[in-house]
Amino acid sequence: MSSPAAPERQASIALEPLTATHLADVLALGRRVYDTSVKPYTSWSLSAIARHMDNESSACWVALDGGRHLAGFVLGSMGFDQRADWGNLEWIASAPEYQGQGIASRLVKACCATLTEAGARTVVTDVESRNTASATLMRRNGFEATVSVTLFVREAGG
Repeated sequence: MSSPAAPERQASIALEPLTATHLADVLALGRRVYDTSVKPYTSWSLSAIARHMDNESSACWVALDGGRHLAGFVLGSMGFDQRADWGNLEWIASAPEYQGQGIASRLVKACCATLTEAGARTVVTDVESRNTASATLMRRNGFEATVSVTLFVREAGG
């Protein structure tokens, strides 16, 4: 299967709010691209998606190629820990065959704009330290690294 040139593909990618009709594809793409073993306190599941969709100030978007094929998604919502005025961009993914096309940046911008409209004074996200592509994406979209947290693990019986 040949893929269209980047400018042609970019023109055919439309952003839409995430709806229930997208759930199966979003769940499948997340399972395809996320390695949740690097952050064992995080799990990719239908409930992770639903938690953001059910939020009163949902900032969930999908990128669709030709209006049908899922090229990427972002899940965000208002409220981060105890900060009601902070938005949380928690999950973002581009399908591997669409990476490098600027889709993730478009999704970040849509999510942040939605959160700002909902009253977010700050938008937060976290990126695993070895995920340099996501760190670069976030920096290109105005995020700054601030607090660094190290996950300490102790085996049982140790």
